[in-house]
Amino acid sequence: MDASPAILELEDVVAGYGRMTILNGTRFSVARGAITTIVGPNGAGKSTALKAAFGLLPLQRGRVRFDGAEATGLSPRRLLELGVCYVPQGRNVFPELSVRHNIELGAVSAPAGFDIEARLERVMDRFPVLREKARAQASTLSGGQQKLLEIARGLLLDPKLILIDEPSIGLSPMMVQETFAILQDLRAKGVSILMVEQNARSALRFSDYGIVLELGRIRFEGTAAEVLARLDRFFHPAETT
Repeated sequence: MDASPAILELEDVVAGYGRMTILNGTRFSVARGAITTIVGPNGAGKSTALKAAFGLLPLQRGRVRFDGAEATGLSPRRLLELGVCYVPQGRNVFPELSVRHNIELGAVSAPAGFDIEARLERVMDRFPVLREKARAQASTLSGGQQKLLEIARGLLLDPKLILIDEPSIGLSPMMVQETFAILQDLRAKGVSILMVEQNARSALRFSDYGIVLELGRIRFEGTAAEVLARLDRFFHPAETT
């Protein structure tokens, strides 16, 4: 699938929660400088794949490689330091803190000598609406703006790879399009993105590659156009908005 060297590779990963196995030998790679989207029915293991890649779930078997190096068993903090950002599903902001303080928290694992002010300014330049509301409490932002805030916080350490889970949940159609457009802009700046999306058709139209996951295994993968053309084989039409 990769037209360029992979930045992330999952090889025969088996993982789950307690005695429940969700990923059953999952194997895929994420092309450098591209948007790759994982789609699949509920319970397919999409979010679990992101958590396994980010070190939030121990692997029962298999391995993870990031940027050409072994990453199996690394902690989320170490992966952050190496350049992996994880934006989980749902709202994950600190509502009583200001927008600016929420973004600053992205530097929690910054190395010594990190110029937080310079990085903050660069991030704010990408999100004018967050600059305008920098002193406001995060709780006053709309759902779409809170999702932008989560992405902005993740960008503070200038990541090489963003893992983002269901960015369209709870957003208006306009904010969904804006969020996808921001991800495309990040891709144009060299950031690699692995996205999980239930809104399959809309997400794939913004993506370079697609992966169909079913029961913890890869059912199909290819270019986004190839996956779009085959979606009706894997989903009921109502599930592929």
